Amino acid sequence: MAESSTLGNLNDNSNIADWLPEFLTPAWMLVNDYPLLGALAVICLFYFAAYIVRYFLLKSLERILQRTESNIDNHIVLHLRKPIFTTLLYFGFALATEASGIEFGRETLINLFLSVIVVSWIRASFIFSTSLLTTLSNNELRFSIVESQTVPMLDLTIKLIVILLGSYSLLIIWGINPMGWLASAGIVGIAVGFAAKDTLANLFSGFFILIDRPYKIGDYINLDSGERGRVTHVGLRSSRILTRDDIEIIVPNALIANGKIVNESGGPALTIRTKLMVGVAYGSNVDKVCDILEQIAREHSEVVGDPYPRVRMRGFGPSSLDFELQAWIEKPENRGRIQHDLFMTIYKAFAKEGIEIPYNKTDVYIKEFPNIKDK
Repeated sequence: MAESSTLGNLNDNSNIADWLPEFLTPAWMLVNDYPLLGALAVICLFYFAAYIVRYFLLKSLERILQRTESNIDNHIVLHLRKPIFTTLLYFGFALATEASGIEFGRETLINLFLSVIVVSWIRASFIFSTSLLTTLSNNELRFSIVESQTVPMLDLTIKLIVILLGSYSLLIIWGINPMGWLASAGIVGIAVGFAAKDTLANLFSGFFILIDRPYKIGDYINLDSGERGRVTHVGLRSSRILTRDDIEIIVPNALIANGKIVNESGGPALTIRTKLMVGVAYGSNVDKVCDILEQIAREHSEVVGDPYPRVRMRGFGPSSLDFELQAWIEKPENRGRIQHDLFMTIYKAFAKEGIEIPYNKTDVYIKEFPNIKDK
């Protein structure tokens, strides 16, 4: 193994004496004559170095970083203390094992120590990724980098990458060729892909939904398939929508990704516009009609004042003058009830002011009455 051969060179006096300072040469010759004493010296040296790095250098760096506004750098230092200490300590154990001259189980012990180093970094990477993503999603930075709903997906992706790299390193340390394992994993992956293509389609669709963010939790959306409601959950496999009937619909992400989505909460403003078509009879006072419609919208408690309600005349209908009342509300799910209130109030106001709302009429003209003879 490359690691073992590198470590093995430490026992060669000719190699070590070349780069050691002259005043340390007698000490090294003594260590070379007494391997166990040298191994103990290596352990003590690396333990002291690990202690200095962890409890002095990193502690000092942590105190300096506490003065910054962001907590990200503090988390980095905090989670690096343990793996750095473990790396220095167990690497010292591996060097001491090589320098001790032990023949039985020496290579196994060295591999074991190096494996502990890899596992410590895998564990630290798990904790570090979760902590970092949580910090970035808490809006501690000036600009938002990670949305809270994407944290589970990103955390899982990072951990899978760490597991793959860590497993590869462990195989290399123990002298196992990973190519055969990768080939077997590829064949198994193809088989699983064919067997679970629908599930994988939902997972990939969920991944792109979380990245592209066509909607988020709390948005009110209309799907191409007819579902309409507020989003309560966005997962990797499916999304959940709570309808106005208080029924939760679970929609696979593949159906959502391949269809049209109307997000009524996705605009730049926090309000949405609702429109009411109102027709009045020809000959009505159009200025008065506009004033009444605007006043009714302004007086409704759930119609916002900014933007201001407005009325637009849209055309001359077959039997009516067509007006459109535009008003802005805060919640899309309240549109139906608010429109009901406005229509009721408009009808009563028009009746009070004598403004006619036209309806279909049929006039029958009799050109000539037939002659009716008395019998």
